Amino acid sequence: MNDKVKVKKVVLAYSGGLDTSAIIPWLKENYDNCEIIAFCADVGQGEAELAGIEAKALASGASACYVVDLKHAFVQDYIYPTVASGAIYEGTYLLGTSMARPVIAKAQVELARQVGADALCHGCTGKGNDQVRFEGCFAALAPDLTVIAPWREWDMVSREDLLAYLAERDIPTTASATKIYSRDANAWHISHEGGELEDPWNEPSEQVWTMTVAPEAAPDTPAYVSLTLAQGKVCAVNGEAMSPYQVLMTLNELAAAHGVGRVDITENRLVGMKSRGCYETPGGTVIFTALRAIEELVLDRQCREWREQVGAKMAQLVYDGRWFTPLCDSLLAASASLAEGINGEVVIKLYKGQAIAVKKRSPNSLYSEAFATFGADDVYDQQHAEGFIRLYSLSSRIRSLGIK
Repeated sequence: MNDKVKVKKVVLAYSGGLDTSAIIPWLKENYDNCEIIAFCADVGQGEAELAGIEAKALASGASACYVVDLKHAFVQDYIYPTVASGAIYEGTYLLGTSMARPVIAKAQVELARQVGADALCHGCTGKGNDQVRFEGCFAALAPDLTVIAPWREWDMVSREDLLAYLAERDIPTTASATKIYSRDANAWHISHEGGELEDPWNEPSEQVWTMTVAPEAAPDTPAYVSLTLAQGKVCAVNGEAMSPYQVLMTLNELAAAHGVGRVDITENRLVGMKSRGCYETPGGTVIFTALRAIEELVLDRQCREWREQVGAKMAQLVYDGRWFTPLCDSLLAASASLAEGINGEVVIKLYKGQAIAVKKRSPNSLYSEAFATFGADDVYDQQHAEGFIRLYSLSSRIRSLGIK
């Protein structure tokens, strides 16, 4: 038994995959036959991944398995507020995995309280960001509970080791020694790592992508979709009012068919190393495009600059797993304030991997054709610009003239 800590009941973040299937018997063996409660968060990863998951958990030695539907909460309470802030990590990554961790961790803690558990467990490796995200949330929400991270304790180092471990104990698994890619899916995106992607000189093959059509194979005729925004949130698609989750599911389907939302990036992990990932975020790409389009009409220069600063800081915070912090509350409040006037309609053109805002209008638009026209107008006196320029450049003039 592990001498460092004694626990009686553990709630394990359970996916039904190879790692967490091995964790259940390992916990029982190394933590004095403690009771294991499997917790599975449904964040929109799809029915195929959830099929039979309760039976798998029980067959591995769990005493119970709870599948908690977090899809709507994930989109409404985590994705939409993050998107409103403009958060994009390192200019490309739309934070699909990162945003899911706080909603999962919160529900895991709530279940632990419900069943009277004294420990929490996750299957994250010691190399990744997710261990920090989960444990950062646990620290904020349940600092009294013990946290167990088997990958930082056991001596198994490969899929072969895990398979052999389960085979020795006659615990069934559908996993095999050959796993080309590591994938993480939810309502917002799907990520892909491993396989040929570990060499950045390799172009991703089509077997990497599972959610979107290849842009080259997308329809030759573009599709147009109209989005209605209210306070920085998409609330209707093609005039039909929808919940945040329904909006995302609808846009995922429409945009994926046109190859929208693929990115291939090498990002800086929180733990210090670089990693390469391919991400598919079709609906999210469309939502970001629509939001930026209305912002262009509504936000003045200073507000636009401030929103970009808020977005950059929010992206770092979400990526680093610091959702349940005062700083996150402050950033969310700032972005919500800026988003109050982000109302309007945008028409997005979907074509060959691109999502382009081709029409946009807002009742709060600061754009005025009367002022911006290149034709004759009677609202702007161009002679006024001379005085503005002289004052704007006054310091340069003084410096050049040498006036003290």
